[in-house]
Amino acid sequence: MYETSYHRPSSLAEATQLATEKGDEGKYLSGGMTLIPTMKQRLAAPEALIDLRHVGELKGISVNGRSIRIGGGMTHAEVAASDEIKSVCPGFAALAGLIGDPAVRHMGTVGGSVANFDPAADYPAALLALGGTIHTDKREISADEFFQGLFETALEEGEIVTAVSFEAPDQCAYEKFRNPASRYAMCGVFVAKRADGVKVGVTGAGASGAFRWSEGEQALSGNFAPDAVAGLTVPEGNMVSDIHGSSAYRANLVKVVTKRAVAKALGH
Repeated sequence: MYETSYHRPSSLAEATQLATEKGDEGKYLSGGMTLIPTMKQRLAAPEALIDLRHVGELKGISVNGRSIRIGGGMTHAEVAASDEIKSVCPGFAALAGLIGDPAVRHMGTVGGSVANFDPAADYPAALLALGGTIHTDKREISADEFFQGLFETALEEGEIVTAVSFEAPDQCAYEKFRNPASRYAMCGVFVAKRADGVKVGVTGAGASGAFRWSEGEQALSGNFAPDAVAGLTVPEGNMVSDIHGSSAYRANLVKVVTKRAVAKALGH
């Protein structure tokens, strides 16, 4: 057994001060959907938990025209239920409603998911496709630069994700093929169409986490229709291969799920 102290700051300043005081012994908690199970398995044993869920500066959803900003402390359920987001970017709200189960959606937060960058997390695919920005208590980072590898991001020690922002596209949608047991995405695809082209973000299938499928983007920018990617081949080398599906299986899923996401976007 080990002891863990619990801290509940009410401001970013208080949270960062606690993190400085605790150093390597402290960990931020923002929903705890990954950290708590990891602690239960004795794979992590922080001596101090700094709970960010009650920091007011991390709350709120702002929609100004087609510009959307979501506080890092907002839960998936709050994002899914937001009429403001649904009005300009229904695909993003729908994505939030597909995360985990009701318990996860009411506890897990946008900031926690983005900062953790689980290889099957849903938001990274959307933020890559939407050309999103991750805001922290120190700076702003584009999604393309933020997500760097399996559980690796551009965050520095003690840095907090305060919000994410993006411009709503003309059309978008998210589709995912779920693991029947865990409900995690074996492959999730977010497509976003704008006047200057299409971006495709993929999660769950890549061995290094979410990525942009450039070949799919080129094909869909020329013809935004499911059949546009029919003749493409996704390289197996960078795909996940495990007991749930081989790298070849996941490579094919990228194409199949992309078709479904495009069809869904066209139906909005």
